[in-house]
Amino acid sequence: MWNKNERKGKVDQARGRVKQAVGKLTGNDDLQAKGRVDETVGKVETAVGRASRKTGDAIARAGKAVKR
Repeated sequence: MWNKNERKGKVDQARGRVKQAVGKLTGNDDLQAKGRVDETVGKVETAVGRASRKTGDAIARAGKAVKR
């Protein structure tokens, strides 16, 4: 299940792709550039969220193993 950062990252990636497409259709280079930035920021947010989730899962597994 995705955490807050992963969800926000996926939304930002989608928003960036839409901005890029609209910018390309309208010939707006500035909008395309903003879209690329949004998509990149979204990828970073998603990666941070995934790393955070995996770290939390590993800690939870280690805690369960110690309790045994």
